[in-house]
Amino acid sequence: MVSGRISGKMDAEQIAPGVLARDIEEYLAEHPAAAVLEDGRVIFDMRHARYSVSESHGRCVLQLWSEERNLIRTVVGVQARAQCLRVMTRRLGAPRPQALELVPTSDRRTPTARDAARRTYQRLLERALTRAFIGSKVDGLSSAMDLEHSFGPAYVRGRLLKGTAADALIGVGESESAATVDGVLTLGVLWLDYCRQHSESRRHIGGLRIVVPAGTWRTTAERIAWMNHAAADFQLFTLDERSEELTQVDYRDIGNLEARLVHAFSARAAIERCQAGIDRLLALAPEGAKNRIEVHPRSATEVGLLLYGLEFARVRHGLSAHSFSHQTEITFGAGPNETPLTEENEALARELFARLFRSRHPGGSHTDALFRLQPERWLEARLRAGIGDLQPGLRGDMLYSQVPALSSSDRGMLDLLTLDRNGRLAVIELKADEDLHLPMQALDYWIRVRALNDDRQAAAGAGGRALSAFERQGYFAGSEVSPLPPRLLLAAPALRIHPANEPVLRYFSPQIEWELIALNEHWRQELKVVFRKHSEQ
Repeated sequence: MVSGRISGKMDAEQIAPGVLARDIEEYLAEHPAAAVLEDGRVIFDMRHARYSVSESHGRCVLQLWSEERNLIRTVVGVQARAQCLRVMTRRLGAPRPQALELVPTSDRRTPTARDAARRTYQRLLERALTRAFIGSKVDGLSSAMDLEHSFGPAYVRGRLLKGTAADALIGVGESESAATVDGVLTLGVLWLDYCRQHSESRRHIGGLRIVVPAGTWRTTAERIAWMNHAAADFQLFTLDERSEELTQVDYRDIGNLEARLVHAFSARAAIERCQAGIDRLLALAPEGAKNRIEVHPRSATEVGLLLYGLEFARVRHGLSAHSFSHQTEITFGAGPNETPLTEENEALARELFARLFRSRHPGGSHTDALFRLQPERWLEARLRAGIGDLQPGLRGDMLYSQVPALSSSDRGMLDLLTLDRNGRLAVIELKADEDLHLPMQALDYWIRVRALNDDRQAAAGAGGRALSAFERQGYFAGSEVSPLPPRLLLAAPALRIHPANEPVLRYFSPQIEWELIALNEHWRQELKVVFRKHSEQ
């Protein structure tokens, strides 16, 4: 917890600039989805913005920038408040300090407004369902919190009764975030499972009916298509909250999937292009620490330097903005904190690297922000170095990390993609902490990998064999990719696997061969598999 460090005058000389910078960095490390507010208005969403906080001429200087705006302020004090950090700043030439607030998320609705919107939606949903399902009874609609069973107040749950038959029912309103709307199938499956376990013996719970806002159905429809429809009847509806019109969505007719695949690049060539910049950065690293640095190509023209999965510097080699000549851009900084490297700030970069290497190592302190930062990337780095520890049949020499080609809108990137010894694709999704939505997030990537693998065309020199999109774009060079559906592997520390993950996985289509891999809690020191659970094939 960041301690209050603000005085009556808020004089920058009273507080060491390094202390102010550290408090801001720690808050942003702990809240990766934070937002920056000024006068109650969100001016930066830190999921998309970047920042730099540093000491300059005895001052703490904070810079924030995004595609929309740029801001530079001198920080004169910080103060921890309930769930937020108040940062007092001084703008050049301004007579008085101005306050910025760092808050955990960009949702600025008051609890009262949020609760009122949810009550209104529940009444609206009940009216729409009653009109649409004549002869059925809407029973027990509620959005009450039930943490024991992972049910939150954002979703309205109930049942639709008809004689001795019933369906579980779940809905989410348009005032909720996109991530909440996309999470409705996870909660719906859990609610269906709960209803089946707690229903009176004479009543059969046949399926699940899901209601989402108009225009937000695609993600849920894609996922429903790969549920086990022999186990439950899944139906999807949209609700227009203005007209109160309920419309059924045919999840089997959702058009082409959004799966983009860029051509594979040569990692060796990328490193060679950026070698001069890499050497300059390595010269700034602490003595004896260079063997811990992973040089990781991001694209044909960009290479990142990683310490246990955390990218702390990068080199880009491309065309100059003002000519056709090539130039090398070197930056440093962890997470969204990125600063161009110059001769003037080399000492600062060396100091930051030294601090990073002192903090981020397997025996480091769990209270240190740099140790805790991006644990999933750390876990990914461990698996890249020893994929055989996770699954002996997987090929570590054919391993792709953070595959950008599989990104769809705001769903992020696939953690790891490889082949097994038989040439079958394996999709690997990792979590270092509990995540209720792990199975559905992994399913998104599995769906896209499968679609790309099914996209097969004959190619010259392939002996008449049809090549998948992966092979045509240069992935898995020298290997034949099997047309079998990909395997789906989900890995997390055993004590961090959410209790709801396995019940959700059990409702996946039998066509999906999944494996849940539980790792030891001290995986940073040594990676071990504690237990495995498989789909029933």
